[in-house]
Amino acid sequence: MSDQDWRAGLLFVLREAVEGGQPGQGTAFLDGTQADGSGNHGLAATLAGLTAAQASTPTALGLSVAAHAAHLAYHLEVLRRWEDGERGPFDWPGSFGSGQVAPAEWAALQERVQTAYRAVVEWAGRRGEWNEDAAGALAGALAHLTYHIGALRQVIKLLD
Repeated sequence: MSDQDWRAGLLFVLREAVEGGQPGQGTAFLDGTQADGSGNHGLAATLAGLTAAQASTPTALGLSVAAHAAHLAYHLEVLRRWEDGERGPFDWPGSFGSGQVAPAEWAALQERVQTAYRAVVEWAGRRGEWNEDAAGALAGALAHLTYHIGALRQVIKLLD
């Protein structure tokens, strides 16, 4: 298998995790998006379906949706910073933020997640040589994102 094959596979699943499945097509792990576009369970659609008040509500599980989103954005940003040679220190405990957002802050946080995601996809798409660190960073980003999607789904169930 070439570097291009496994990279394309990881990016396909990462794309599904953030953007959701392609309407009417099979998916790797999320529930399928219907042909009419409904039923998108990707991170972006999940976050977009919540108000700032909902995203800010703490639950019995602890963190709010906004806290998870801030942490995800930070993780993706650190991946890029690491790949650009920065070695920290990184404020992982602070990456969750306050967990509280006003409507404008919620919109900005969702855009921050999208911007960080696009930067990782762009980096992975243009990278020529792959080494253990780079491959681990991309695989780790995918694992981390999918963990938080599952956590978010559980938090959101408690909001109803």
